[in-house]
Amino acid sequence: MDHPAAIPGAPSAETPAELTHEPTHVVELHPQGWRFEAPESQTLLLAALDHGLRLPHSCRNGTCRACIAKLVSGSIAYRIEWPGLSREEKDEGWILPCVACARSDLVLDQPQTINLFDVPPPVLPPRPRQGEREG
Repeated sequence: MDHPAAIPGAPSAETPAELTHEPTHVVELHPQGWRFEAPESQTLLLAALDHGLRLPHSCRNGTCRACIAKLVSGSIAYRIEWPGLSREEKDEGWILPCVACARSDLVLDQPQTINLFDVPPPVLPPRPRQGEREG
């Protein structure tokens, strides 16, 4: 099986972004105010996941639109030529973080983001006491 060629200068497991001097940008998520760093060679979706922030997603290739977010400020570049957005949506500032890479510091409006390190435990129904019957 052929493997795709690596992006020149992109960090790998052996060479993290800090060792390659790759440009990184700060991304702030609204309305939560959470922030993370995104290397230019990594999609916003994967950079967020690396920092414990789960943006909505499904396909990871720009077609399903599950990750759609509003770009409030900043500049991005897409990994694919034409992501699944209309010209009007692009003009209104909508982006697909699964195929978008930061080119400056960003502010994104993505209220459905979940902080994986701050998830409350699930609420479970109370168990019946020993000797009581469920009813």
